[in-house]
Amino acid sequence: MTTGIHHVTAITRDVQKNVDFYAGFLGLRLVKQTGGYEDAEQLHLFYGDALGSPGSIVTFLVWQDGAPGRAGLGALSEIALAVPVASLGAWLTRAMTAGVPVGGPTRELGESVLRLRDPDGIVVKLVGVDAPADAPLAEPNAPTRIHGVTILSEDAQATADFVARFGYGEDKREGPFIRLRSDRDVVDVRASAGFVPAIPGTGQFDHVAFRARDGDAVRRMRLELRDHDGVTNVHDRKYFLSLYVREPMGTLFEYATDVPGFTVDETPEHLGETLMIPATDAARAAELRVKLPQFARPGEERRPMRDLPFVHRFHTPENPDGSVIVLLHGTGGNEADLMPLAAQLNPRATLLGVRGRSTEEGITRWFRRFDAVTYDQDDIRAEAEAFAGFVEGAISGYGLDPQGMAFLGYSNGANLLGAILRLHPGAVRRAILLRGIEALEDAPEADLKASDVLLLTGAQDPFGRMAPALEASLKAGGAAVDARVIDAGHELSAEDLRIAADWLASRKQGEAT
Repeated sequence: MTTGIHHVTAITRDVQKNVDFYAGFLGLRLVKQTGGYEDAEQLHLFYGDALGSPGSIVTFLVWQDGAPGRAGLGALSEIALAVPVASLGAWLTRAMTAGVPVGGPTRELGESVLRLRDPDGIVVKLVGVDAPADAPLAEPNAPTRIHGVTILSEDAQATADFVARFGYGEDKREGPFIRLRSDRDVVDVRASAGFVPAIPGTGQFDHVAFRARDGDAVRRMRLELRDHDGVTNVHDRKYFLSLYVREPMGTLFEYATDVPGFTVDETPEHLGETLMIPATDAARAAELRVKLPQFARPGEERRPMRDLPFVHRFHTPENPDGSVIVLLHGTGGNEADLMPLAAQLNPRATLLGVRGRSTEEGITRWFRRFDAVTYDQDDIRAEAEAFAGFVEGAISGYGLDPQGMAFLGYSNGANLLGAILRLHPGAVRRAILLRGIEALEDAPEADLKASDVLLLTGAQDPFGRMAPALEASLKAGGAAVDARVIDAGHELSAEDLRIAADWLASRKQGEAT
């Protein structure tokens, strides 16, 4: 029976810091990057040895700037990576030099261990053991493979008995630990009755996957578990077949085949270089390549991110023309929602998506509201001031050219832009307002002679009746306003794209002449 850990999956809130730690500091190879198979709008990164061999793979789901979770019962609490026995001193020095939180070396269950914390706070143990890599990395001290994981359990014996299904036998007991061993690695089950339950989120593990010989083994396991609550059907993840099941105390397990592996769509020399999109989402490939967060590999030029008042993300095209489109999403959206639309408006523009800070009712928007058409005026003014400060900080912090900036807002985002135009004249000079309406109850008089605005209203939009007041106020301040009513509702349409692209292109042509 093929035994051992196939991979371990966790969740990160910062893709760049994650790449810098696992590919940079630890020296693992980034062997695959894909859109998620459960959610293609979620980036999934795979690290491992030189070929991403089963047993070496550590993967991360990217919840960019997502909420942190909590370690606790019914989840993994630690991952252990095997490193050459004589390398722990070098790793300690390296961690201290790099400013990586580190503890040890200590003796744990008879082994020499260094405890690191990655940028999300995940515990990564480096264990000095003789565990040769299947496909060694070039760096002689690099991790060779996964040595083990630790599970926090309300009933350690019940969890240990379930782990045994995957080819593990009890090795030893020490204090609160039951150590189980396969022919390659270990699973430490820690008795933790009375501790708090785990909460999913960034900085936490999602699951551990165990190795299956082939698809028949996965299907046999599915039959054996047919009466177990929570077992899933067999899934084709392209690089392996697998099923998911929760052990009796709640930890999520996966059972995954060794084949076909990561060379099924990239050669060994070029593993991890191309963003792969699941076949089920092939029709959305262009959109997803814009929405998924970008990152630089170790040694590559990257844009240092500034600490500004709003969560934000850049998308840089292959051949940028120096222009920037700043994006303000609608109610319930996020900083990436408008990127596909903006990329069609100008494929060579750098996109700067920004996330609103109001999260009432469990959804993201730009300011509080009392009902669908009555808004918190103090909050509008406070958020408008903060956004104007964000724009100033982005210009200075990222070296952006104010003359080359345009702002694109949809619905609630357009409403905030409309308010900013009057409350902070000059902060936004060129704006595309899609389904924007008047949000201010007492709009100030402002000199808007330098402002250029496109306002698109849907003829069937139930909020469209509030757009003329915004148009009139902008024009009263001297703004150049191109206001049109199109055959649409509140949702966006192809006509929005056509008109906005032409409008934006005409402004760029005017600058060129």
